[in-house]
Amino acid sequence: MSIVELIVGFFQAGGPFMYPIGLVLAVGLAIAIERWLILSWSRSRNRDAFTRAMKQLREKNYHAIIKQGRESSVPMARIVAAGIARFAGCKRRDDIEAAMEEGVMEALPALEKRTAYLATLANIATLLGLLGTIIGLIAAFTAVAAAEPTEKASLLSSAIAVAMNTTAFGLMSAIPLLLLHALLQTKTAELVDSFEMASVKVLNVLTDANALPSHTRESDPQASPA
Repeated sequence: MSIVELIVGFFQAGGPFMYPIGLVLAVGLAIAIERWLILSWSRSRNRDAFTRAMKQLREKNYHAIIKQGRESSVPMARIVAAGIARFAGCKRRDDIEAAMEEGVMEALPALEKRTAYLATLANIATLLGLLGTIIGLIAAFTAVAAAEPTEKASLLSSAIAVAMNTTAFGLMSAIPLLLLHALLQTKTAELVDSFEMASVKVLNVLTDANALPSHTRESDPQASPA
């Protein structure tokens, strides 16, 4: 018997609950593939945008950075542009940092979109498997009650084996979905960390080039003048 025939036989022996579990697995895999591609593409675009913005920042071409940020949909370009735009009107480091943090928060929903569904789908697959097993066992014991005494043992064992297929398939679907959920969360966290690192680098460049005062220094009446 080939592997394909074994899989088909296992699927058919599980009963009707195998189909909704299979649908949950297919939807979860589709979401995982879509999010992986989007996050990978976003990482590449953000890296390119940051490299370009840092080059313009060191050249003090602030107008170009702000213009690109307003015209671009790349979160990194918009975050850096928000900081530079705030720098044009206020030289305090804390205010510039707050403007870029706001840009990071605006970018988060798009990065985290649909990822949480994977954990939910994994739970649904597990619960559907258990429900299919319970219903299968109910049907098995009902059939055994009306069977001949000599057939009860073999009938019960075969019915239980079939009912357990749904639990097995539910777990087989849930485990990879949970792993994919964890991988996507890690990938998203890496992107968020890159935004925060970029914000710090922009602030450091502005500080070195323009000696930005901090909020604490300005608000402290006992601080000595620069």
